[in-house]
Amino acid sequence: FFLYQKRLNERLALPFTRYFYYQKGTPGDVEWKQKIRERLTPARDIGRYNAYGKEGWNDEVLVGAKEAEPENQMEALVRDAEVEVKEGEEGGEGRQQQDVKKELVQRPMPRVTEADRVGDMRSLDRRLERTLYLVVRRGEEEGGRWWFPSDGLVGKESLHTAAERIIVHAGGVNMNTWVVGNIPLGHFVLNYGNAEADKERPQEIRGEKYFFMKGRIMAGQANLRDNKLGLTDFQWLAKDEIQKLLIPRDWNAVKNVLAER
Repeated sequence: FFLYQKRLNERLALPFTRYFYYQKGTPGDVEWKQKIRERLTPARDIGRYNAYGKEGWNDEVLVGAKEAEPENQMEALVRDAEVEVKEGEEGGEGRQQQDVKKELVQRPMPRVTEADRVGDMRSLDRRLERTLYLVVRRGEEEGGRWWFPSDGLVGKESLHTAAERIIVHAGGVNMNTWVVGNIPLGHFVLNYGNAEADKERPQEIRGEKYFFMKGRIMAGQANLRDNKLGLTDFQWLAKDEIQKLLIPRDWNAVKNVLAER
């Protein structure tokens, strides 16, 4: 479908004016002419296709065609990025001999990593196509429940400030993180069956309210060794993996907040 859309765009877009980008007779113009003879189109990843020729209408890809495979499109982009270099040497009778060499481009790394193969749930180098979330395990006094890093507000601190503090208290100072914005993505109200006495103030607690703040990790890794929240384990999980770990009540509260990809 996406390849068809790209070919359709080639048919509907104005012709590519190469002299705007490549001056006539320059090495860039020569390279352009060579590549356009090979693929017939300015686009680099839609296969051999001429949108303005007699077969321009035939822009659909047949089932099983290699042009639709992501690996084939990646190879096409890499081949196009490779540059031919000509090295000259003085030959017999003063003639210039030229050897054509290609400057190879490094291939992209595979999407499946070693952490995927061994099932290392604590690694950030896994499931690279998905968004991963930090999920932590509470202590035995809370039944070993899996949940996101969380804690109560201290004084008059804002949700943004509280989120920054909780990240440090949960995962340590070796994570370079950024809490995005001051507005929560959502919230979850947990009502107690019976009111509980507040340990700090003479009042009763009838429930809890959780606010979900969005944060990004730029570098580093979580370390629970000196955490202040009584956490015993952590994992970096995608949405479908979180569903298997949380209890149904918690999953129903958070499922619409998490990204699908």
